[in-house]
Amino acid sequence: MEQAGVRFSGGVQIIYLMDIIRLYQDFSIKYQTEGHKHCRPGWVNVECPFCTTAYTNPGLHLGATLDGKIFSCWRCGIHYPDQVIAKLLKISLFDARKLIIDYAGVSFYTPKDKVLKTGEKQFTYPSNILELLPHHKKYLEKRGFDPDLLEKEWGLLSTGPISILDKIDYGHRILAPIYWSNKVVTFQTRDVTNLHPVKYLACPTPREILHHKHIFYRHPQSRGTTGICVEGITDVWRFGRDAFATFGCEFTRQQVRLIAQTYKRVGVCFDNGKTEQQAQENAKRLISNLRFRKIDAFYVDINGDPAGLSQEEANYIVKQIICKL
Repeated sequence: MEQAGVRFSGGVQIIYLMDIIRLYQDFSIKYQTEGHKHCRPGWVNVECPFCTTAYTNPGLHLGATLDGKIFSCWRCGIHYPDQVIAKLLKISLFDARKLIIDYAGVSFYTPKDKVLKTGEKQFTYPSNILELLPHHKKYLEKRGFDPDLLEKEWGLLSTGPISILDKIDYGHRILAPIYWSNKVVTFQTRDVTNLHPVKYLACPTPREILHHKHIFYRHPQSRGTTGICVEGITDVWRFGRDAFATFGCEFTRQQVRLIAQTYKRVGVCFDNGKTEQQAQENAKRLISNLRFRKIDAFYVDINGDPAGLSQEEANYIVKQIICKL
């Protein structure tokens, strides 16, 4: 059997490939592998037992790779395998670990932190990269952006109808280069058709020079010591050079450390709405983490998501934050 490492809660790592679909079938857990907006190729999705009760529309937000190595919810982020199984089946962590053994065959050890394998392949963009095409510009205009300004300010590019990298389809997307130390180190794309089940697609990890969750997205010429922390790249475009994004409401220790090294004041402005309870909880955690590092961190309250603001509203918020030094 091929082996792969997955960390359990409590710092123990288990070596296994778990037959997650067989487990779901045996315990009558409703799942889906394709045809659902939240289900990516190679993943199997179920209702998330961690955040379902917080939402009126639970959806199939908790995805697992078909080998059971990774569990990640679109709303509340990554979870340990033993915690997922325990929560789904309403059993103890001890029984969940025994069950995983039954569905895999395993051995245990406690390793050092796993290092993400970036840089294994040469960094490159997907095929068929172009300047912003008319339908890409139309998408931005519908969202209240000036496409010509974004193209000039942020270096945005388009992917054509057929755009492939490492067998991943990047067609019909806006591509945002991600800079670090004045060098493009990775990229992220946004679907403009609103038909693709995955709105945002990042650069394949082996081709990233730096993993996007180890840095953050901001303008390469940003130099201010006050920043506005948002979730996504479109939120940054709305707020401008004073904003930076953590690529989702989940953040990493590496990002917290870099934020603290870069800024003295940080306003955290994550999505705020009826279905964004987890984002608000994560915003509070980020503020606490930054305050622990002696950063003047505070909450920025808006209705909805930053990218949905008008440009005038966004400019006013930025002015209020930056001017209150």
